[in-house]
Amino acid sequence: QVQLAESGGGSVQAGGSLRLSCAASGSFISINSMGWYRQASGKQRELVAHITSGDRTTYADSVKGRFTISRDNAKSTVYLQMNSLKPEDTNVYYCNAKVMHWGSDGDYWGQGTQVTVSS
Repeated sequence: QVQLAESGGGSVQAGGSLRLSCAASGSFISINSMGWYRQASGKQRELVAHITSGDRTTYADSVKGRFTISRDNAKSTVYLQMNSLKPEDTNVYYCNAKVMHWGSDGDYWGQGTQVTVSS
């Protein structure tokens, strides 16, 4: 089993910055990829940013140039630096990790952290 501990959410004014962190712990061989998703009430969860074990990154068009995803493999942690925040970035942000276990793969989610951007 793998646990994902998220931190860094909060409330900021438009144009401000926040940094989300997500640390993975538990039993696994390696982490294949990690990512951040967001989900507004009544809507589907959508990809915000994703990073592979080889540091290949993917971003939603709406956050390109403003958000940066990075990871620290030694700490099994992924970060999301969010700059130039907009009110439409307001959402619950979820961390995801795809890991390798002995004989199987696992897909895990954090509990979510609220980001609120006021105009």
